Amino acid sequence: QVHLEESGGGLVQAGGSLRLSCTTSGRTSSTSAMGWFRQAPGKERELVATFRYNNNNAYYGDSVKGRFTISRNNARNTVYLQMNNLKPEDTAVYYCAQASGIIMSNMGRPGAYQYWGQGTQVTVSS
Repeated sequence: QVHLEESGGGLVQAGGSLRLSCTTSGRTSSTSAMGWFRQAPGKERELVATFRYNNNNAYYGDSVKGRFTISRNNARNTVYLQMNNLKPEDTAVYYCAQASGIIMSNMGRPGAYQYWGQGTQVTVSS
């Protein structure tokens, strides 16, 4: 069973920064993906950022491009999400997710990820 451990959420003022971390207990392969989704109250879960292990390309949701950066430390099995210039509309529960055998066209679909963390709250005040 894969376990994803998240940390780093909290309360920040608009314009501030936070960094989320997620460590996986599971194995990864070239067709694995790992990333972040978020869900605000009353809204669907949406892609924030993700990457596939067989390349160095990262994929971002449109609303966070240019502000958020996903990175990884393979030796530590950890993925990071650096969030800069945070806005009140970024307020949500952020979930780390991991997928096995994912195809490129499914990278942004929550349903394509088999493993999920418990979620960490990010609140941005105006």
